[in-house]
Amino acid sequence: MTARQKRMMFVAMLVAGIGVFITLIMMALNENINHFFSPTEILEGKAPENHSFRIGGLVVTGSVKRDTESLKIEFDLTDGAKNYPVLYVGILPDLFREGQGIVATGEIKNNVFVAEEVLAKHDENYMPPEVADALKKSGKWNEDDIEAMKHPENVPVGAGYPLPEKTNSPGEYK
Repeated sequence: MTARQKRMMFVAMLVAGIGVFITLIMMALNENINHFFSPTEILEGKAPENHSFRIGGLVVTGSVKRDTESLKIEFDLTDGAKNYPVLYVGILPDLFREGQGIVATGEIKNNVFVAEEVLAKHDENYMPPEVADALKKSGKWNEDDIEAMKHPENVPVGAGYPLPEKTNSPGEYK
């Protein structure tokens, strides 16, 4: 091999190595990203199946159902246009209440969002950016009118969605 061929081989190997490195980084980042979807987007089929993501919206007034035998809680989220049922097993944040803006992380199982984590807003004036964007898209957001954040009258409250059956593994549902 001549010196020029050695240099070209070195450059080719360097470019290939950088390409492999960037590909591995992108794959790792893609697996750890939690995308955000509103209830309307989920009902339109835009949310991934069997993959963790975030859902956000306002907790529908009158939809919170607590199981007296366990820490299981079922409630509906709304983005002002449509509702989606959420199931959570665990202790909710102190700031969780009906009419509250929340973001939950989990996945869809049997047409119910099974949350692994629920985060509530910080104070009266804070709204998670994703939730605010979803409300703005639905036309229900108005900075000056707190009434715009209340549950829409044309969307039914707590339609009594069936809960997924619990398996023997903790935190797993059929």
